[in-house]
Amino acid sequence: MNYFLTYAVYVLILSVLMGISTWKLFKKMGYSPLLAFVPFYNYFIILKETKHPKWWAILSYLPIVGPIMMSVFHIYLMKKFGKNLVQNQILTVILPFIYMATVNYSKDVELEDENDLYLTEEEKNAKKKDTFIGSITFAVVFATIIHVFFTQPFGIPTGSMERTLLVGDFLFVNKWSYGYRLPMRPLAIPFLQGTILDTGEKGNPKDDPKSYVEGVKLPYERIFQFNKPQKNDIVVFNYPRDSVHTSIDRRDPYVKRCVAVAGDTFEMRNGRLFVNGKPETVLGDQEVQHSFTANTGTQLDIPALYNTYGFLPVRETQTATGFEYVFQGLTDGTAKQIKGLPNVVDMKENIFPKDSGTVSHKLNADRTAYTKSIDTTQSIFPINKPWNQDWYGPLKLPKKGDVVTINQETLPEYQWIISEYEHNTLENKNGKIFINGKETNQYTIKQDYYMMIGDNRDASLDARFFGFVPEENIVGKPMFTWMSVQGAFKDSSSSYQAPFKVRWERMFKATNTGEANKTSYWWIAAMILILFFGWEYFVKLFGKKKTEEDL
Repeated sequence: MNYFLTYAVYVLILSVLMGISTWKLFKKMGYSPLLAFVPFYNYFIILKETKHPKWWAILSYLPIVGPIMMSVFHIYLMKKFGKNLVQNQILTVILPFIYMATVNYSKDVELEDENDLYLTEEEKNAKKKDTFIGSITFAVVFATIIHVFFTQPFGIPTGSMERTLLVGDFLFVNKWSYGYRLPMRPLAIPFLQGTILDTGEKGNPKDDPKSYVEGVKLPYERIFQFNKPQKNDIVVFNYPRDSVHTSIDRRDPYVKRCVAVAGDTFEMRNGRLFVNGKPETVLGDQEVQHSFTANTGTQLDIPALYNTYGFLPVRETQTATGFEYVFQGLTDGTAKQIKGLPNVVDMKENIFPKDSGTVSHKLNADRTAYTKSIDTTQSIFPINKPWNQDWYGPLKLPKKGDVVTINQETLPEYQWIISEYEHNTLENKNGKIFINGKETNQYTIKQDYYMMIGDNRDASLDARFFGFVPEENIVGKPMFTWMSVQGAFKDSSSSYQAPFKVRWERMFKATNTGEANKTSYWWIAAMILILFFGWEYFVKLFGKKKTEEDL
């Protein structure tokens, strides 16, 4: 069943429940009871009768926003019939159709007279309070609409894109860059991604309460897709191998650079990236980094290095002859300058040897020993190749319509595509491969796939580990950095932490222009915010002056 048909079924079910639980109330308001069953129009009538803007009715069935608006409209309707107590409102929100049905089928329910002349002071104060709460509610609804349907804030907690994007950068992501991906879990708490809070084992999201209702789901659908990710785009996408969330749009968001698109051949040679046999094109604002180890006779002044180069995550170890520093990621230029410091004895780039596969094994239950089980999330993809971060490929990216050969050698490369990303049943029995119950040796790819790699090449959990990124996982393209705070996130892999400071020069800079020197427009943004929040004050101020002049 496609997205819009599934959506229509949900709307129909909700409309039937609405009609069954309110038809007598509509009749008492002077309308045909059948109108209580009509989607959108039923809420239009409620808004009309309760003297609220009637256009709000169009929000009643939108994903994520709709449940909030429905709750508000249901409360309006119950107040129309005298159910004004706090417990009435709580029941209306928690058990909407059940509670409204009890009111609907009760014998003594009557419309309440709303003439303000007969209201007590207490009732008038309560009405003002309701107006204030309503304003807050619709501010939340407006922010939710922006968050769900247009742009989403995204923070960078790790250094996989240093120094192109810094830890502590906060971005706005354009959800329409590659076509808008419609929400797949329409019943959810606004602004939360996957889980509500860490309630169980620390750092283990599998036992945390989810921020959405898993049982109410819609299939993948993307509309107005005029562009697809291009090479060198910085892209936000949902982590493909998330074992906590089955819903694609609720998986952890990652940000990497799209280095190869469907049909390209990706390769790493001695730590350097090649696409279709050619070295990568490095843009002006892109700073590719690699890991380096420096041995020194005396201790380096790391805080002084931070003042010169910015935060450089580094692991410091004292040795018999001095100190060893393993830098998580340095550009070639920065590495050359550090190598030239007087107390540096030697410095070399950390490169994995060729044909040494990176394979990680899982810890057993008591976390004291490794088992024979392979941890695919920490192992190079695919696990049957003798590849590592620095010597990888060549690997061709699947393209929609490609017919690929499936056998025991190629299965690790395509099994996630077949079973997880394209939702087929896959079995490997007695050396034979079955897809949807039929033995086969080939498969037709149903969507495009991309290679997403971090600019900080040796400190990035990227597509070299989790494999191809499906088109359906693409969220959008970062537009600009709206806030940048150094020291906002701690780096557990570094012996030193970055000092706290606001990086004003990075704020309100575009992220995807490719230009080396981008202008910051934070001062314009500040003026807009002052005008936006101070508009009402200025209107009242000038209005007061005008009144005084007229007198």
